[in-house]
Amino acid sequence: MNVHFISIGGSAMHNLALALQEKGDLVTGSDDAIFEPSKSRLAAAGLLPEAMGWFPEKINKHLDAVILGMHAKSDNPELIKAQELGLKIYSYPEFLYEHARHKTRVVIGGSHGKTTITSMILHVLKYHGMEVDFMVGAQLEGFDRMVHLTDENEIMVLEGDEYLSSPIDLRPKFHLYKANIALISGIAWDHINVFPTFENYVEQFSIFVDTMVKGGMMVYNEEDPEVKKVVEDTTNQIKRYAYKTPDYRIENGATILETSEGDVPLEIFGKHNLQNLEGARSICFHLGLSEESFYEAIADFSGASKRLEKIAENEETVIFKDFAHSPSKVEATTRAVREQYADRKLLACLELHTYSSLNEDFLKEYLGTLEQADEAVVFYSPNAVKIKRLKEVSEAQIAKAFQRKDLLIYTEPEAFRDFLFTKNLENTAVLLMSSGNYGGLDFDDVKELV
Repeated sequence: MNVHFISIGGSAMHNLALALQEKGDLVTGSDDAIFEPSKSRLAAAGLLPEAMGWFPEKINKHLDAVILGMHAKSDNPELIKAQELGLKIYSYPEFLYEHARHKTRVVIGGSHGKTTITSMILHVLKYHGMEVDFMVGAQLEGFDRMVHLTDENEIMVLEGDEYLSSPIDLRPKFHLYKANIALISGIAWDHINVFPTFENYVEQFSIFVDTMVKGGMMVYNEEDPEVKKVVEDTTNQIKRYAYKTPDYRIENGATILETSEGDVPLEIFGKHNLQNLEGARSICFHLGLSEESFYEAIADFSGASKRLEKIAENEETVIFKDFAHSPSKVEATTRAVREQYADRKLLACLELHTYSSLNEDFLKEYLGTLEQADEAVVFYSPNAVKIKRLKEVSEAQIAKAFQRKDLLIYTEPEAFRDFLFTKNLENTAVLLMSSGNYGGLDFDDVKELV
């Protein structure tokens, strides 16, 4: 195929471009700004555009497909040219569905945990030599990229994102995959800029269940009441398989899974990750792997990038960074570190960075999310609020939302960095939660704190 990417520099988009090139397709692309690591990876493959910007002359009738990224706008000149020529224009998920139309599609959805569960499944399948196509939202250890496509593999594992598909297709991505096998890990209100009410957000998961192939299999977390209701209320003719947190214990700072096959020491920790593991085990079982095979492989799974990722440790201090930003993720991640390091002081730092987290009406959802921390810090950039064109958020509003009298609030990157780098971290577990970087914090420098 001859394929052109409008907005090739995105995390997901550039991975898809690399995957198609590896498959043998002819790939071109454009973008108005490309950052690392996308820039270096595209350059190494010869796919980095010669100049930044949009060039309608790149769009011609010889293109078999145009793939439109969310970063582009509906008035993008390349998009307009493609529409004028009557070319086939795909959103990212539309293209993946077309690729996997005749494959068994395994879709992992949920407000939290979907990246980790997808990563666990892929780790186990790779360990046992099971070749599958896949798309996952993080870089995985042992995998070259986040997307892998072939003509011959019979299964495709997809992380099912509930965010919108493209500027001209406002359906959530996971509605387009029409899953044969699916999982929902949890439902907690997110993406308030797109789904203004909790009810509207939950509805997207009901639609996801209804889009499944009749006779398909739904694996779901029965400990989440919203998930349980959504799955059990559907009229779609699917098979339902519930899962819950498995038995485990913590010994000498290590999490041990208690199974019918005996004790399994794990690299990961936290109740939410044990839930994720159980969901992954059920999916792998439906793909033909025994419990024994699953436990053998999962024992050395160390996690997806930026998901409770240990970045530094010595005898006195351990430092984690995590992608957590929504309230449910912040609460679960903080609780996991508290449980794992019960004999240490816990310093939890959260950056409010997303549209939802910086929305004055959504802030109240963070009540109690940092209560497990001995010391809690919130960082946000007033400039980021302006860039996102949101109503100004004050430190007083943040303090009121978290309702923690000793909460420290920073708005200047240098002030936060000074706090962190002058802190006595003896006998401390540090948790840095953000989908950003605290206004430019170099995590390589953070490693030097231990």
